[in-house]
Amino acid sequence: MTKVTLLEQLRAFTQASTEDMRLPTVLQQDEDAQAYRAPEVYCARLPDSRAAKKKAPYILHQIITGKDAFPAGKHPQSAAVVRTIFCVYHGDEQEGGLLLLGLMERLRIALLEQVVIGRQFILDLGEGLETLIYPDDTAPYFMGEMSSVWKLPTIERKIAHGKDAIHFYGGGYPPDLRGRVRQDPET
Repeated sequence: MTKVTLLEQLRAFTQASTEDMRLPTVLQQDEDAQAYRAPEVYCARLPDSRAAKKKAPYILHQIITGKDAFPAGKHPQSAAVVRTIFCVYHGDEQEGGLLLLGLMERLRIALLEQVVIGRQFILDLGEGLETLIYPDDTAPYFMGEMSSVWKLPTIERKIAHGKDAIHFYGGGYPPDLRGRVRQDPET
């Protein structure tokens, strides 16, 4: 559940970092005046991807890849790559582009200032923090993404100790291996 916890911690951190921002929302059929709110923050997927544009403004965190490595003679290492998608709405293309950039910068700066979230997930500064604003002409919707690498708490392998361990040579072999593995001639 470590990656799920990472997404939950990223959501909470993102909400706290952007809660004071007021961005225009998509005008719905029954609305007369422009409404403003902080971006909604989602994990893994949007609740309804067919209505993605109606959800603007929003931020979506997704785990893209993960890696667990156990290098010989070194401590285990676990990491996850997170893609963060940003979407804003604005009728003016220049203002929309600037709103998107402002939202992305707010989270980028907050992450670089904090580096550790949830007291257990560390932003891998060596891997960098990459941002991309989508060049597509999708006005009045403006989108971009950020890619970050997070160091995860390592998982310690559970190795059996004692006479029931498969690699225990001090007192014979476990009962299920007797007869299949050559035992010492003295036993």
